[in-house]
Amino acid sequence: MKIKICGLTNVMDAMAAVEDGADMLGFNFYPPSPRSITIEDCAEIVARIRQSYKDVILVGVFVNESIETIENTLTTCDLQYAQLHGDEMPSEVEALGSRAYKAIRPKSEEEARSQFRQFAGRGTSQPALLLDAYKLGSYGGTGEVADWGIAAELARSASLLLAGGLTPQNILAAIDQVHPWGVDVASGVESAPGKKDVNKIKAFIQSIRTQETEKSTC
Repeated sequence: MKIKICGLTNVMDAMAAVEDGADMLGFNFYPPSPRSITIEDCAEIVARIRQSYKDVILVGVFVNESIETIENTLTTCDLQYAQLHGDEMPSEVEALGSRAYKAIRPKSEEEARSQFRQFAGRGTSQPALLLDAYKLGSYGGTGEVADWGIAAELARSASLLLAGGLTPQNILAAIDQVHPWGVDVASGVESAPGKKDVNKIKAFIQSIRTQETEKSTC
């Protein structure tokens, strides 16, 4: 199970996440978001992380940015993947190839299946797709819980990264129902928008790892 801590804005929170066992860290480049970060600050955080942790996967979150801007940001900040969290078309995912995957926020089961068909096979990265909760007027990070039923259906066919309203309290139930490739949390481990709570990060990650250990010894 891959664990992604997203919306990181400072070195302390990023280091706490990776020290507690996060596999992926996410940095948001969408200025209206309370979790947005500048390219310069992200590059500085990544440089610090890379001094001690070589294997953690680093992701940039983008909303309706140009391909050129995304590629330049990935290179400047030394990030592996772009998470396209806006209204991007399948062709834009294809243009970034192995460096991108699409986040979808479907309003219905029908729309979820349609977007899955459009995007799940477009890129060659892992994960194939991220499922977030829909909220009118928002591109994510709302704390709304995604539809775990449709998420479970999609997760049977592709490597799904589950997001949307995950917390230390509900994460095990989400995993048991969805069986995703990985999970993504932002607001669920915060003390305030853009500021992580290190105790919540630890509780979120440890609950998953403890469950994995228990299942492996059964």
